[in-house]
This record gives sequence, structure tokens and C-alpha cells, in this order.
Amino acid sequence: MKKYTVLGLAIVLGLAAAAVAKEVCERRRRRAFERLSAASEEGYELAHDIIFPDKYPSKRNKKLRYGPVF
Repeated sequence: MKKYTVLGLAIVLGLAAAAVAKEVCERRRRRAFERLSAASEEGYELAHDIIFPDKYPSKRNKKLRYGPVF
């Protein structure tokens, strides 16, 4: 009897973890979509690459700039 209880608990915990992971992925996708749609509605001056620049830019030439230079 104890074997079935442990197995049932493992199944319930697995389903709960899968549901939480799905919700987290859905929220990230929705947030990214909202950012992209807001940037696309504003036009080039507030484009996505200007509002949200790369966290870790590549090792390109430092004189190479995209968009307005302040």
C-alpha cells in the first residue's frame, strides 16, 4: 500500500511542476510579445534594439553604432 502512495505523490508533484513550468513559459512569452508590440507601435526611434539593448554585446568595433548616437 505504501508503494502506491509514494508513486501517487510523485505523479502529483510531477504534474504540479509541469504546470508551474508551463505558466512561467507562458508569462515570459506574453511579456516578450508585449515589449515587441509596444516597440513596433512606436516606430524606429523607439525600436526594440534601442529600448532593450543586448545585455552582452559582441566584441565588435566600438566605433560601429546602430541607431542614434548620444
